[in-house]
Amino acid sequence: MDKAKKPVEEKEAVAEAPVEETEELTEEEAAKKQADADAIKAASENARWYILHTYAGHENKVERSLKQRVEAMKFTDRVFDIIVPTRNTIKVSQGKKETVKEKIFPGYVLVKMILDDESWFMVRSTQGVTSFIGAANKPTPISAKEVEAIQKFMQLEEPMYKVQFVVGEAVKITDGPFSDFLGTIESIDNARGKVRVLVSIFGRETPVELDFLQVKKI
Repeated sequence: MDKAKKPVEEKEAVAEAPVEETEELTEEEAAKKQADADAIKAASENARWYILHTYAGHENKVERSLKQRVEAMKFTDRVFDIIVPTRNTIKVSQGKKETVKEKIFPGYVLVKMILDDESWFMVRSTQGVTSFIGAANKPTPISAKEVEAIQKFMQLEEPMYKVQFVVGEAVKITDGPFSDFLGTIESIDNARGKVRVLVSIFGRETPVELDFLQVKKI
């Protein structure tokens, strides 16, 4: 008796992965997009910088909310830039140094915009904004020179020192040849991160220049 022939297995057709189509703009769409960008750029040249007053500690939140509202409410042709001025600062406390981003003007946000009734209301009604700086319903723009100075200050690479010391305060030296000596702060140099401390040596007050990290409050 013949053995039953095994059925010939058919090769399964390999399904081809769908080819993703890249969306290409037509010449007309590309031209419109470029025209819109050019129009916004031209409009921004007529914009002015204004200062917003915000609740303390809400500056970054206001910046984020305002950017979202500008996009969602289609104000990109009237509101062009929003800045929370900050810069790197070295904080020294109890002999420890830490670099942090610190707000230059706490409670304030800069916005570059073309001011009209609608844009004023959109910005003013953003949560966290308490007012524009200026007259009651007439915000006062700041000059381009002032904005340029702020932006340059923000871009300084060398961080500034900020300490809690004050002139006349009693401190203890924690490092160097005068370690454990007590003294009084005579002057503070934030730019160099130095303090001049009056130390009593042989019954006479002697000025000693020290790094911020070499002293701490008593």
